[in-house]
Amino acid sequence: MANYMGSTAPIFMILNFSMYATLLGLGTWAMNRAIDDGFIIGPTLELPAHFSPIYFPMGNEATGFFVIFALIAGVAGVASTISGFDIMRSSDNRTGVASDAIIAWALTMLAMGFACKEFDLEGRNAKLRTMEAFTVILSVTQFIYTVALHQ
Repeated sequence: MANYMGSTAPIFMILNFSMYATLLGLGTWAMNRAIDDGFIIGPTLELPAHFSPIYFPMGNEATGFFVIFALIAGVAGVASTISGFDIMRSSDNRTGVASDAIIAWALTMLAMGFACKEFDLEGRNAKLRTMEAFTVILSVTQFIYTVALHQ
């Protein structure tokens, strides 16, 4: 227990928890806006030729994929840090926490890939740019947290 408390893992655990919670807040805003203001089809209208079921009224073509995967990564990241808090209180076995951290990091990297695609396509608002920045920063801090758990 003393080794765990003395390492950098608890610092990154708290940092990642707050950043993943912020990412989830921004992602739920984007998802709510897409549901409220998305494409609505009436009973007599037909789908456009290039209709995408992942249509977001803000951003660009990659926004839908980015938001969905950022939400999934955010939930996995919060779950990873919650399990880390639980292990930190009870025992010194980090195996389960380390596997949770690896999964959260992999999902964050996937979301970061879509964030990079959004960088390339342009045309997004300040909230989406903030969400992209959090995703890129989280890909680094989650990796450091995962490495700290393996020491």
